Amino acid sequence: MSRKRKELPLLENIEITDVAAEGNALARVDGLVVFVPFAAPGDVADIKLLKKRKSYADGRIERLITPGEIRVAPRCDHFTICGGCRWQHLPYSFQLNCKQRQVEDAIQRIAKVEAPEVMPIIGSEEIWEYRNKMEYTFSNKKWLTREQLESGEEFTDRDGAGFHIPGAFDKVLDINTCHLQDNLGNRLRNFIRDFGRDNGYAFYDLRQQQGLLRNLMVRIASTGEVMALMQFGEDDTTKINTLLSAVKQNFPEITSLLYVINTKVNDTIGDQEVITYAGRDYIEEEMEGLRFRIGPKSFYQTNSHQAYRLYSVARDFAALSGTELVYDLYTGTGTIANFVARNASKVIGIEYVADAIEDAKVNSAANGIENTEFYAGDMKDVLTDEFIERHGRPEVMIVDPPRAGMHEDVVGVILNAEPQRIVYVSCNPATQARDLAMLDCKYRIEAIQPVDMFPHTAHVENVVKLVRR
Repeated sequence: MSRKRKELPLLENIEITDVAAEGNALARVDGLVVFVPFAAPGDVADIKLLKKRKSYADGRIERLITPGEIRVAPRCDHFTICGGCRWQHLPYSFQLNCKQRQVEDAIQRIAKVEAPEVMPIIGSEEIWEYRNKMEYTFSNKKWLTREQLESGEEFTDRDGAGFHIPGAFDKVLDINTCHLQDNLGNRLRNFIRDFGRDNGYAFYDLRQQQGLLRNLMVRIASTGEVMALMQFGEDDTTKINTLLSAVKQNFPEITSLLYVINTKVNDTIGDQEVITYAGRDYIEEEMEGLRFRIGPKSFYQTNSHQAYRLYSVARDFAALSGTELVYDLYTGTGTIANFVARNASKVIGIEYVADAIEDAKVNSAANGIENTEFYAGDMKDVLTDEFIERHGRPEVMIVDPPRAGMHEDVVGVILNAEPQRIVYVSCNPATQARDLAMLDCKYRIEAIQPVDMFPHTAHVENVVKLVRR
């Protein structure tokens, strides 16, 4: 017989004192650190403990007694349930201060290397509708809020489209309005959801792995071009064509209407065939007169306007005179490589996703850029000492790895290559700081510039300039 879990206590009249990792806030109660989501410093609240360890606990606000002075009204009706914009209740200026401190703490506590003062963070001019890409999940297990459950009402229609609930992989919060992307994304998602309900389309069952309507990706470029990619969990030609025909007719703004029939366990499409239903199989972004082709599998920074500011910082830190050989690691669709090519002698880009590399080559050709080369493959396998001997020793390396940071083997090859300068662009200051510690034996940090790409979240991009000792 299993042991009954002990009921954790309700802590009364607790003051929230600071922000913490992952977008949480924190309080300190008798030596216990309590992490609380959707709280603001200065709040006084009753906190229900959910999990408890020796020195810390997780809790939630059961009753907000006195709101903190800095707390503001969140814009979104789904705030606290969706989990996507955990800082909507904090003023944007305060968010920026927190992100600045996050970068400073990572350098001091994780890297533990000598570094100059972190420059003031570059904030986003747009703090709403700034994302160029959103993904929505269709599910036959729509999440019911606590209020809905306590209402006593019977909910027979559980079909919905929106975001996964944190900690519940098979439940999806049905979204009415998301303020992170242009409202076209909301209109398109709600249209497909309502069309599916009205016409008896099966919404995906995330446990049973079956159902027709599975996932929707919407990309809206700064050029005004729009991509919609629909994932179907079954190959029902008649229903698929009927739905996509209705989408095409009702949304003439879409310049790239695509679909995938995905019957595997996860939603990733890297290994799936993407079929073009209408329009082109790509959209284009523009930056400083350059056009960048973005395919359905391509990575592109999700905040187009801030991407320009981020890449401008990277280019400034590279300090190119026109004679340098540059390696652009984790190049994606070659955005940074092509962006800096006019200031370099030659740029070599390396990226894991083969489709992105093809886009990078097309982007160079479309912009008349002839001094770039691109190679596809796992970074630690492609970027070897032999590769550098064959292609030349770079004066500058620009690296923009995923959140996990760089593989230790890649750091080793960089150290052996000994470029004069390294520009490290990161979406995770913690793993960046870990890598900076490994690079410290040969490189000193000359400049640190945070850039906010994701208002209302705890995420921050950071650019570091390193110079060979």
